[in-house]
Amino acid sequence: MPSGLTYYPVIELGAKTLLVPRNFPIGCISAYLSIFHVSNAEDYDEETGCIKWLNEFSEYHNQLLIKELDHLRKMHPHTIIIYGDYYQALMTIYQSPEKYGFQSSPLGACCGSGALYNYNSSCLCGESGSTVCMEPSRYVSWDGMHLIEVAYVNIAIGLLGGKYTNPPFTETCTLLEPIGNLELWNYM
Repeated sequence: MPSGLTYYPVIELGAKTLLVPRNFPIGCISAYLSIFHVSNAEDYDEETGCIKWLNEFSEYHNQLLIKELDHLRKMHPHTIIIYGDYYQALMTIYQSPEKYGFQSSPLGACCGSGALYNYNSSCLCGESGSTVCMEPSRYVSWDGMHLIEVAYVNIAIGLLGGKYTNPPFTETCTLLEPIGNLELWNYM
């Protein structure tokens, strides 16, 4: 700890319920797909087209996170620490994009330069030479690094419904009434 700084964990400040997000499947992010692109098909997941080793790295991070959260739960038994499985919530979209209203090839960015996956770090979204797709809600990625709002809505619905949280919100947050089977199209 650098001198002069004081460490104030949010639990010691009185937080009673925390949501800790799992890392996204970074091997599916347009920017990383472009930056780490190789011609070897074996480096890509057959089902999604995502880079396998980057997703394995995300999974490794997430395994360590789960262990640390278990440790924190033991240290702070009166605090609800919820693990938010953003990885699986987003992978579900990449595995079945049309089910969630996205185009069948969900790895490209809506706004970009027209390069591979419509991402080029030399010509980012909003810069001269970049273009924007006609139907943003059909894309998972806005600019190669950030998701489209509809993708975040899908993730949030999965989290709030308890499908992608451990323990589920529906069991831990008494202020939430049972959410039931939420569907994205009900909110559009």
